[in-house]
Amino acid sequence: MTARRVVIMGAAGRDFHDFNVVYRGDPETRVVAFTATQIPGIAGRRYPAALAGRGYPDGIPIVPEEELERLIHEEAVDEVVFAYSDVPHETVMHAASRALAGGADFRLLGPRATMLASRRPVISVCAVRTGAGKSQTTRRVAALVHEAGLTPVVVRHPMPYGDLAAQAVQRFATRDDLVRHHTTIEEREEYEPHLEAGTVVYAGVDYGTILAQAEREADVVLWDGGNNDFPFYRPDLAIVVVDPLRPGHELTHHPGETNLRMADAIVINKIDSADPADLDAVRATIAAVNPTALVLEARSALRLDGGDIAGRRVVVVEDGPTLTHGGMTFGAGVVAARRFGAAELVDPRPYAVGSIAAVLARYPALEPLVPAMGYGEEQIAELQSTLNATPADLVLVATPIDLGALLHLDKPVIRVRYDLEEAGGVSLAEMVAPILERARRPAHTAR
Repeated sequence: MTARRVVIMGAAGRDFHDFNVVYRGDPETRVVAFTATQIPGIAGRRYPAALAGRGYPDGIPIVPEEELERLIHEEAVDEVVFAYSDVPHETVMHAASRALAGGADFRLLGPRATMLASRRPVISVCAVRTGAGKSQTTRRVAALVHEAGLTPVVVRHPMPYGDLAAQAVQRFATRDDLVRHHTTIEEREEYEPHLEAGTVVYAGVDYGTILAQAEREADVVLWDGGNNDFPFYRPDLAIVVVDPLRPGHELTHHPGETNLRMADAIVINKIDSADPADLDAVRATIAAVNPTALVLEARSALRLDGGDIAGRRVVVVEDGPTLTHGGMTFGAGVVAARRFGAAELVDPRPYAVGSIAAVLARYPALEPLVPAMGYGEEQIAELQSTLNATPADLVLVATPIDLGALLHLDKPVIRVRYDLEEAGGVSLAEMVAPILERARRPAHTAR
């Protein structure tokens, strides 16, 4: 039988996982290429032979998504698999149309095919859009596990931007591990707060092997989702965060709508910043599509760390992905600058260099701010140069990491901290209590 020829459309995350759990070792399929988008610098590499397994002695090429039509034609592709997240539903169907026009089938792999079962209880924290507040929710859940006298281990959605074979399984327990694994700013934003709280983090490429290692030291596995993707592990409790600052997006983006419909529990975050009508719209959507879900409403409580900003001119640094494919025009930094009395948000556009200038030009609707892009050493250097050139009194950093310790900045740095503050509904403690009780039992069987 001739093997079915497949292209996987991805962004260095779910695409590799889907290959590993569905196609690797399958003699009836041949993955001829991955395509890449969203993340700069990930095309032009190869998925290494050491990870691809038997049948792929030269690995698998990773090419820009713009080359999809050429691939379908030159490689006689039978099937195109869409495997990345946080895009409008319309974008998925445009990709489908490109595949169908080339004569190929188009496929989305679902939870049953791609979720791995764990020997430990799994709590997943996902969202309907990136930037909704997954990280602060995961931190709060991890704290509840610690408070119960149990050991949580966080497994983070992949961000393998370097040597894929070397990044197959990554374990982070200290800041030294962040340096040893050559982590980017985006990775540090997700890992560092967990390490500060004494929680071990795993990430990488091969999530089957990662799970086996995490289970050895975890009483509870916490899946810390990326973008608005659904989990790689089958959750015993699926928590999904929704964002009333983007009302309606919970039904218009892939696979965020999937998360909303699958959720056991839903956190409506940022209620202190949202318009009441938008909050009501989100509540109505939840009631319509997932009426049995437990619901918690929460605030993203802001505080300053490092000084006062009142009356001072600030250059704001925000989480990068929230502003790019997340579609937001501002984040916690802009909110904090206005709430705590900054005299001016200095516009960095005239002073931006390199890829930072390109990002700001691509997203002209952004408030005066700098996105914390840092996917490699060159981009980190461009971020540093942009901040140093911007004529502000201080840098107001609203990413979860100590950016001042990573960059050499010529002005003071004040951090914006934000934590989940519960405000009504079913508490996180109530949500996780049955899972913690299950974790105390001698054995666990995943549902």
